[in-house]
Amino acid sequence: MRRLLQQFLGPYTSKAILGVLTKMVEVVFEVLTPLVVARMIDYGVHAHDITAVSRLGFLLLLFAVVSYSFTLICQKCASLCSQGIGTDIRKALYEHISQFSSAEVDFFGSASLVTRITNDVNQVQLAVALGVRQVTRWPLLAIGSIIACLSIDVQLGLVVLVSTVLVGLIFYLVMHASIPFYKKMQDKLDSVSQITQEALSGVRVIRALRKDAYEFKRFSAASHEQAQVAISVGKLSSLLNPATFFVLYLAILVVLWIAQDLVLSATLTQGQVIAFVSYMTTTLISVGYLANLIIIFLRASASSMRIHEVLQTPLTVTSHTDTPIKLDANAPALTFENVSFSYTDAAQQSAAALQNLSFALQPGQSLGIIGGTGSGKSSVAQLLPRLYDATSGSIKLFGTDIQAYPLQQLHKLVGYVPQKPSLMRGTIRSNLLWRNPAATDTQLWDTLAVAQAKDFVEQMPGQLDSVVEAGGKNFSGGQCQRLTIARSLVDTPRLLVLDDAASALDYATDAQLRTALTELQEQVTRIIISQRVSAVMDASLILVLDHGCVAGLGTHDELMQTCTIYQEICLSQFSQEEVQQ
Repeated sequence: MRRLLQQFLGPYTSKAILGVLTKMVEVVFEVLTPLVVARMIDYGVHAHDITAVSRLGFLLLLFAVVSYSFTLICQKCASLCSQGIGTDIRKALYEHISQFSSAEVDFFGSASLVTRITNDVNQVQLAVALGVRQVTRWPLLAIGSIIACLSIDVQLGLVVLVSTVLVGLIFYLVMHASIPFYKKMQDKLDSVSQITQEALSGVRVIRALRKDAYEFKRFSAASHEQAQVAISVGKLSSLLNPATFFVLYLAILVVLWIAQDLVLSATLTQGQVIAFVSYMTTTLISVGYLANLIIIFLRASASSMRIHEVLQTPLTVTSHTDTPIKLDANAPALTFENVSFSYTDAAQQSAAALQNLSFALQPGQSLGIIGGTGSGKSSVAQLLPRLYDATSGSIKLFGTDIQAYPLQQLHKLVGYVPQKPSLMRGTIRSNLLWRNPAATDTQLWDTLAVAQAKDFVEQMPGQLDSVVEAGGKNFSGGQCQRLTIARSLVDTPRLLVLDDAASALDYATDAQLRTALTELQEQVTRIIISQRVSAVMDASLILVLDHGCVAGLGTHDELMQTCTIYQEICLSQFSQEEVQQ
């Protein structure tokens, strides 16, 4: 928590200090109030002096008005600090997470990241607000009350002081035992969020396969585990209030027992006893609130550690320079030199998704990548825009290693279309303008035509301004894929990577798309990943992968002669006569 505040409290320091100072003023008036009441009893009520009662009553009213005014100022400062710091933390988290490579996202999990940027930040916000408003109030009120007790009678004041030390010891023991549970509770909340996210995103599949009961059991089990941790924390917390109240009530009994002799001997007045009991009650209330504050701060401490963990995670995919790289017109468009890649840190070659991959592709050529499920096709695609970095080897784009390019220039050179199309809430136009916000309507319609999306967009009432719901839910799978392809073609990338991006298209539309892309070959080098032989057979070069290794590399005719795996794939999709043709 301390490190997080050091990072984000700076702009709000003056407001926090002002809030603390105004709260201190409020505490001063609140501590003085029982003394005024004591004087009212001793010099007004006891002496039947209505003037003294009125005068001291007016003074109490003045105390209340001034105290309330300073309370409003403190509340305002606390709100500005907590909301401002919370907003800044969310912005910093979102900015940092948006720069994560897929490796960092895989490490944390999207559900955990969502929980940290929402629930965990809320916990920190609450702690900051209460820190400004209450952390100063209750300790100072307790200390002020103890000092006032000592000023009334030292012997009775020592009883209060000893009881406060015992309460502090109870706080420490409970706090020390509770901290690990709050961290574990937030982790369990991540699991609940993950299951919820999966269930909501796959609700159609769950209902279609009648797995509602199964998913409910998963959710119930995760919720039960989270509840058990919360109950364990609750059991510890439940010890806090009874133990502290027992100590303080016992102290009040001791004080009253001692005070009776002092009153009888006229050492203490009735008003002083009432003031003393009032201060004891104030101390009691202060301790009770401190107990609740400690619980809140323990949760905020666990949340702050989770937030700090994300903010301190180094970025593995970064730009080493901001200076654009000049392209070598005579170099191959793309070169893989002994590239290996693993999704984990495992050193074993058997764990690698890709092993010793080497090939070269000239500008304007096309590379088709085909292979069985899990052969590493998508891994190749994700290395090119640096969603991941290769574990070993070198990937060169126009003669320069892709890690030497500024990320902005690399993403301008590489147009990437993933397996699962992703459209954002907005309009068709707003989605297409991602690569080039300055693109004209003519350019957008041209890219839609190449992607075979122009016809259905023209038929929509709003055309380019037609609404796109979150995730493109108001479009079919094939329409989403075509819009995603069109988006990648805006601003004409030098390398276009289609990772099974036409899987939802019918064969006729797929053929038209491939024909349209072929017409761009002078401008765009293409990598087409597909399970369909028809999608890759006309490529300049075909790469056949098998469990991350190169099983074949060549043209369609060459692979039909030399690569058994390619032959098997072809025969699984075409008859013997069609293959021979």
